[in-house]
Amino acid sequence: MTREKGGHSLPWAEDSMKHYDSSPFSSLMPVILDDRTIADLYQIATGAYAPLTGFLEEADYLLVCSDMHLTSGAPWPIPITLAVDEDVARHLHLDQEIVLIDSHHLIRGRMTVTSIYRPNLRREAKWVYHTTDISHPGVRYLLSRKPVYIGGPVSVDHIPELAYASLIWRPSDVRRAISERGFKRVVGFQTRNPIHRAHEYIQKTALETLDGLLIHPLVGPTKDDDIPPAVRIKTYQRVIDKWYRKDRVLLAAYTGAMRYAGPKEAVLHAIVRRNYGCTHFIVGRDHGGVGQFYGPYDAHHIFDQFGPKELGITPLFFEDAFYCRKCQAMTSAKTCPHDESYWVRLSGSEVRRRLKEGEPIPEEFMRKDVSEILYHYYHFKRQGL
Repeated sequence: MTREKGGHSLPWAEDSMKHYDSSPFSSLMPVILDDRTIADLYQIATGAYAPLTGFLEEADYLLVCSDMHLTSGAPWPIPITLAVDEDVARHLHLDQEIVLIDSHHLIRGRMTVTSIYRPNLRREAKWVYHTTDISHPGVRYLLSRKPVYIGGPVSVDHIPELAYASLIWRPSDVRRAISERGFKRVVGFQTRNPIHRAHEYIQKTALETLDGLLIHPLVGPTKDDDIPPAVRIKTYQRVIDKWYRKDRVLLAAYTGAMRYAGPKEAVLHAIVRRNYGCTHFIVGRDHGGVGQFYGPYDAHHIFDQFGPKELGITPLFFEDAFYCRKCQAMTSAKTCPHDESYWVRLSGSEVRRRLKEGEPIPEEFMRKDVSEILYHYYHFKRQGL
């Protein structure tokens, strides 16, 4: 599978995919997609991005950027677009059917072109990411894209199997599993990191008043220093096996791409989990953020811009959780009366540093079962294996 420079590749199995040159669609003009656009294509095709049925046309693109809504009035926070270079655009016309392929010329889908336009990418960066700083991974990717967008409905005849075949991942499959378990109210949890004790505390606190929990790790394209999906999947399975009630928890892989768009990505993540059958969604500290680009609770405040039933899912807002040695329990600043000197919490960068250096991670912060898997991964990474 191809991968974007500086990021983890998608976990799709390719053995049953058709090559463009030998397919019935070889007479159609091919357009090559990168990993992120392939991920978006499959989210559209499976219904994870409902109500989208294709890549955005210009009118929808402009309204999404400026107002977080589609022209239909439906809320949508981040533009989902297909970029091509000028040479490709010169050979396109409206109502033309094209075939969507990857860099190996394997067919991913087809599209009818209904809009061709040239976006202002710096303005898009400012609207979506609130910055044009290329040290932001989302901005860096956006400003490196090709200059012409094409929009229109897509069709996908075949979605390849997920490499993590044991995980439920299509929205219809998850909704069916929720129904079969009799869950009426289900909370979704988005993550691109291994679950630590603060995550566990938040999840279980939410589960106290609801029927089920969907742990929904993102396994699509991410930045290079994120822990690879295969490693993270092992940590989720270990934690659920030892520390959760299995009859109350579903683990499913979400193959969307990570954009690091902070507050707007929190809204996107909520809409996606609604489409997977969740009634509630956990929004934590600096949800979808990266570096210091967003305030710690900007992702909470953005939901005030939508009506109470507009998104079709109820956000649950949690502040930063930690272990308090004085309380001798997981807690948060809302409930813990003690000085910060008693609090055990680590930043993501500090956790990665300790893992890389082989330094211990306090068990109050992360279960030993999880840290052992991560130490093993970093040990082999140091060895270049």
